[in-house]
Amino acid sequence: MSRLIKIILAINLIVLTALVFIYPHLMVGPGKLIPGHKHLETDCFACHTALLGADSARCVTCHKPADIGRLTTTGKVVIKPLTATPFHQKLTSQDCMACHSDHAGVKRYQLKGHFSHDLLQKPMREQCQDCHKAPGDSLHRQVTGNCIQCHSQDKWTPATFDHNKHFELDRDHNARCITCHLANDYSRYTCYGCHEHTADNIRRKHIKEGIRDYADCVECHRNADEHDIRGGTGRREGKGGEND
Repeated sequence: MSRLIKIILAINLIVLTALVFIYPHLMVGPGKLIPGHKHLETDCFACHTALLGADSARCVTCHKPADIGRLTTTGKVVIKPLTATPFHQKLTSQDCMACHSDHAGVKRYQLKGHFSHDLLQKPMREQCQDCHKAPGDSLHRQVTGNCIQCHSQDKWTPATFDHNKHFELDRDHNARCITCHLANDYSRYTCYGCHEHTADNIRRKHIKEGIRDYADCVECHRNADEHDIRGGTGRREGKGGEND
C-alpha cells in the first residue's frame, strides 16, 4: 500500500513539474502583467532566467537606461514623462528589480515598489523638486530651497526641523520666512530684516549694555522677550571675559 502511495505521489510530482514548464504563466505566474508588457504574457523567459527569477540584464535589452523617461522602447519621444526630469540615468546601479515588479498578483510590491533615494547618485538626492511637486500651502509657498533642510528622504512627515528649538516664532516674530532667511538659505538668518533691528540700533543697544559680541542673536535670545536671555558667548566689557 505504501508503495502505491509513493508511486501516486511520484506521478503527481512529475505531472506538476511538466505543467510548470509547459504552462509557466498559469502555474507559477503571480498575476497578469502591466499593459505595456501584455504581449509577453506567454513568454516568461523574455524577462526571467530559469530558476533564478526576473533578470535586470534582460530588461535593458528593450529598455535602454539612457532612454528611460525620454524615449519609448520603439524610439518615440515620451510626451508625458512621469517626472519633470528623467532620473534613471542618475541611479547608482541599473537594478530594475530593486523597484519594479510588473506582475499584478498578490506578490506585487511586497518588497518592491518602494523607491529608495539611496539608489540615486548623491548630487541627485538634493534635487527634490526635479521629481516632486512642491506643496501648495502657505508655508511651503515661501520656500524654494532644498527640501532636505527640513524633511527626511525616507518619509515626508514628520518634518525633522523644529523652529522652536532655535527661536520661538511668537508675538512680533511670527513673520514670513524671507524676513529672516535670505536667498532661500535656511541654514543662515539675519535679524536685520525688520525696521526695528537695524545694524545701528542693535549695535548701539548692545554697546550700551557693555556687550561687544552680538553677531549671533539666537545664541542669547530665544524669543520676542528681550529679557529672556540664555547663556551665550556675548561678553560684557569689564567683566573679565564672563559669559553674558
